[in-house]
Amino acid sequence: MLYVQQSLGPNEELVHVGRFHWMYTAQAFMAVFWGVAGAIIVIAGSIFVYGQMGWLEQGEHTILQAIRGIHPGLRIFAFIVFILGVMSFAQMMIIKATTEIAITSNRLIYKRGLIARQVGEISVDRIEGVNVLQSILGRLLNYGRLAIRGMGVGEVILPPIEDPIAFRLAIEKARSM
Repeated sequence: MLYVQQSLGPNEELVHVGRFHWMYTAQAFMAVFWGVAGAIIVIAGSIFVYGQMGWLEQGEHTILQAIRGIHPGLRIFAFIVFILGVMSFAQMMIIKATTEIAITSNRLIYKRGLIARQVGEISVDRIEGVNVLQSILGRLLNYGRLAIRGMGVGEVILPPIEDPIAFRLAIEKARSM
């Protein structure tokens, strides 16, 4: 919350801080899982096809020997699938670490970005409406997105946060202050 704390005005106080739900982190870890699973499927499928076609040498009885026996292009492809999963994980974690969402007594602040900073601020009295977007799983696990419409500003759609209803109530609380 470094940016939010730095940008508070003299008579401005923090009302509520939005946090990513644990499901977002679980999705990031699932990206790694699918990268590993995809790489294993490529390698295992290649070994199976090579074995069926008789392209593996007779002495290749261990997995490592079989992997060495397949085409380098397939090994590189499996590695790329794994790296894409790891990169997706890294991207999601960087987004989580560099995003700040807060309601102050005067405004809504949505900051994101690691090197290039993008900040969306809407004055609380200029907020026209707040829509809560929750899936069935979001309702069960208490997470969702908020679409916040401001007068003349457009719409700010927040990433999946925990307890979106409490965040909406915090906006109403800040409006009444």
